[in-house]
Amino acid sequence: MAASWVDESPAARDRFARAADILGYDLLALCREGPAERLNTTAVSQPAILVTSLAMLDVLRGRQGHPLDAAPITAGLSLGEYTALVFAGAIDFDDAVRLVDVRGRAMQECAEHRPGAMVAVLGMERETLAALCVECRGTDVLEIANVLCPGNVVVSGSAAACGRLTAAATAAGAMKCVPLEVAGAFHTVLMEPAVERLTAALERTTLRPPRIPVVSNVDARPHSDPAEIRGLLARQVIGVVEWNASMAYILSTGVRTVWEVGPGRVLRGLMKRIDRGVACHGVFD
Repeated sequence: MAASWVDESPAARDRFARAADILGYDLLALCREGPAERLNTTAVSQPAILVTSLAMLDVLRGRQGHPLDAAPITAGLSLGEYTALVFAGAIDFDDAVRLVDVRGRAMQECAEHRPGAMVAVLGMERETLAALCVECRGTDVLEIANVLCPGNVVVSGSAAACGRLTAAATAAGAMKCVPLEVAGAFHTVLMEPAVERLTAALERTTLRPPRIPVVSNVDARPHSDPAEIRGLLARQVIGVVEWNASMAYILSTGVRTVWEVGPGRVLRGLMKRIDRGVACHGVFD
């Protein structure tokens, strides 16, 4: 992440410099040089993804004729919701870095205290997978975590339960089960201790009504009340990420062109599964 393009953008470099002052470590050096073991911890990867995504927004803003000023609506997947809220003017950059630092460190501690796993199940619908979760859960935690697009649903829970689910889903006709490289069982009750710490941090943070709608992961609807946004951001840590429904809502407003602003191409791939007729763009296409 954050390769040579950061050197070409003074605004992007400033983002990373400000983040380093807030976090107390050189985030840009970690993004470029690692070590990967530290960068891949959720305590570090969450601030890294936030700052990288916002730096990419800076790069896009610096181009003549960029489309951002005309954007009518926005959303972000899980952690990406903080990027969307900064873009929409609901949270200041410095405050977002502080919030995501608290979120990442709290979730890392949960993952270390109660290890877990996540598995993407391809080719199986939500209702069928939900029934398999009940069947495979036993005394462990096993929950649907992300509904990304038709036929792409992520489950999360203890490693043992995820293993049982993988076997059961494969036997039931799933196209593929892909273990995710994550630090823990995100978006489950195993993250409950992180909610209290994030809630306290959110209460200390100034939020404003967004200048454009920001669709919440929790209920796939936009919210303008800062108190509601705080509550939804806290619930998001243990709730299902309703990405498929969020994109359906955005498309229902008449949007036919989307920009993915962040490292990777995952969101564009999901959108093509949701509606192949939507024009999808990235910063470095």
